[in-house]
Amino acid sequence: MIVSRPRVIGVAGILAVSALTLSACGAAPTTSTSANGKSAANATSAAEFGGMNALIAAAKKEGTLNAIALPRDWANYGAVIDGFTKKYGIKVQDENPEGSSQDEINAITSRKGQNRAPDVVDLGSSFAISGAQQGLFAPYEVAQFGSIPAVQKDANGDWYNDYGGYISIGCDAKRIKDCPKNFSDLLKPEYKNDVALNGDPTKAGAAFGAVYAAALANGGSFDNIQPGIDFFAKLKKAGNFNPVQATPATIQKGETPITVDWDYLNAGYADQFKGKGVDWQVNIPTDGTYAQYYSQAINADAPHPAAARLWEEYLYSAQGQNLFLAGYARPALMDAMQENGSLNVQSAGKLPPVSGSPAFPSTDQQNKAKQVVTEKWAQAVS
Repeated sequence: MIVSRPRVIGVAGILAVSALTLSACGAAPTTSTSANGKSAANATSAAEFGGMNALIAAAKKEGTLNAIALPRDWANYGAVIDGFTKKYGIKVQDENPEGSSQDEINAITSRKGQNRAPDVVDLGSSFAISGAQQGLFAPYEVAQFGSIPAVQKDANGDWYNDYGGYISIGCDAKRIKDCPKNFSDLLKPEYKNDVALNGDPTKAGAAFGAVYAAALANGGSFDNIQPGIDFFAKLKKAGNFNPVQATPATIQKGETPITVDWDYLNAGYADQFKGKGVDWQVNIPTDGTYAQYYSQAINADAPHPAAARLWEEYLYSAQGQNLFLAGYARPALMDAMQENGSLNVQSAGKLPPVSGSPAFPSTDQQNKAKQVVTEKWAQAVS
């Protein structure tokens, strides 16, 4: 995703218009892959299906995994996808890499019963919660389920966090004389038309997180995101807010020299731009520190149910989690891996520094905040 992947965090039923072309295209398999008389579509764990060997064999028989909205530059997903295919010989079909979480939900609901429906989704946390409430996901507990912190998973196994990070401010030091370090800096007059987001906060998780962080920096709280909306309205009025969605391309062109985005994306840009005329600096603002994770879920009607479950096992293995870490994303199992010695210490040492422990809004707080942003954002920055 990097790049321009506008990952969504939001409540269900909002923004029903999808960017996808949702034409019917074939029916889903009439029978689920099975082993020892057990259906992969109903398996709530590998052990219940007969063990990892049985799951691997069934997934290989299916041969394909339908993914969606996974840009190769987002959290090192390119290496994750390639690693899965190399290990199991299963082709990953990644549709609409620059899509949003709303697009993922729309694909599940509109393609029910079709063989082109997504098997798995990677969603902003609020969409994972609301999708589970709609009954869209299949409960499944990966082998490491017990090591995922309780606050970062659904107790029923409908979804679980996989990686996350902090909202940060990226800046091209070759174009900007003094790079901003905090939200308060963004209002300085020298940043005219320079400050951009990664998407629209009514649809994109990164942009929504930026508004939440701005709220915390301006007297708001997890219960009150309005100050964040007011901050960007003020930024717009000052002429500093640039409505162009920030991507590596817009940064290299100089269109968006300052971007408010997840730290793992901004840190990845710094590597990507070396030798390309961009001196990308990354700061996590101390006046509005906000962290969030993205969540994994399996489509309850996945056309490749065994491959979907094997994909999740791979993502939560030490190999998968360390691949996220290599992309500057903080894996959900980071603490557990540090304790058991499986964490890549070198990759962990490259993460942008942050002081203190992150706090997370509750489900109700996120839903309320998303509703407020959905209702008030357009008017505030139009």
